[in-house]
Amino acid sequence: MNLVLGEGLRIGIQTIHRRTEPATGPWLPTIDELVAFVELVDRCGYDSLWVGDHISFPVPIFDPLLQLAQAAVVSRRLILGTSVLLLPLRHPTPVAKQVTTLDHLTEGRLILGVGVGGEFPREYAACDVPHNERGARLAEGVQVLKKFFSGESVSHQGRFYGPFEDVPMRPPPRQPGGPPVWFAGRKESALRRIGRLGDGYLAYVITPDMYRTALEKIAAAADEAGRTPKPFGTGHLLFTRLDNTYETALDRATETLSVRYAMDFRMAAARYCALGTPAQVAERIHEFHAAGVRHVVLDLLGPYEERRRQIEWFATDALPLLRDLGTS
Repeated sequence: MNLVLGEGLRIGIQTIHRRTEPATGPWLPTIDELVAFVELVDRCGYDSLWVGDHISFPVPIFDPLLQLAQAAVVSRRLILGTSVLLLPLRHPTPVAKQVTTLDHLTEGRLILGVGVGGEFPREYAACDVPHNERGARLAEGVQVLKKFFSGESVSHQGRFYGPFEDVPMRPPPRQPGGPPVWFAGRKESALRRIGRLGDGYLAYVITPDMYRTALEKIAAAADEAGRTPKPFGTGHLLFTRLDNTYETALDRATETLSVRYAMDFRMAAARYCALGTPAQVAERIHEFHAAGVRHVVLDLLGPYEERRRQIEWFATDALPLLRDLGTS
């Protein structure tokens, strides 16, 4: 079967309120600074705002659900999403309460992106979760979430969670059945899991050809499971750097990502990122749209202090080049 995709293209901004370079002193962002960032994204005409998640990371990072709760008060228009919540690090029952609450605070503008992470095994150890159980815990955790999202009393007995019986959780989420759950993942097992359980796919660090192939595998798994998720969300977190030349953009992207992931990221940046002039970046986004992406989430790379300029530059010079894809 073919997955039923949304129409048009939405463009979002990924922000993790964090430093992108090694710390030289305490980082103490103010309320006004964080509010001004959400207002900027809204004013520039983007469709959504997304936040990532780690318990422990090479650079400072905040909790995603708390950030979105603040953002929901600032913008009454933006779609808000997690990209992605590392659900295996948490028990799904209290997460169900948090996500349900956030769905009301956003008035139903929430997309719950979930994934396993795994790049930093020590955060799994710190949460007392075996690293090799993360995929299975994610699958069962989402099943628990969706039971609570139904609004009915929940019973569950699984490998990791339960047993518990007839547990009500009120109120139910604002969106009937709960916010859509988009899964991250690249491995075969992850793509099959998305087909069985997911309302959408949120990829990162893949090429357009890899994305197209992933959607085919997800569709096959959904068909095998007897599911027809409609509509099926197709998102991609795209590392992006605007600059006057491709080479300069590649240099800056490499600097940022090498610190973030504690490895030399230059070859990966050249393969997976959208880099260069607004026209070059827009061309890359066109390639992802042709592969099936309907919601591009930009992670604009570079020093923390350059975020504002990158957001405004993309909105001014790149967004108009995407209007043929149905962007606003």
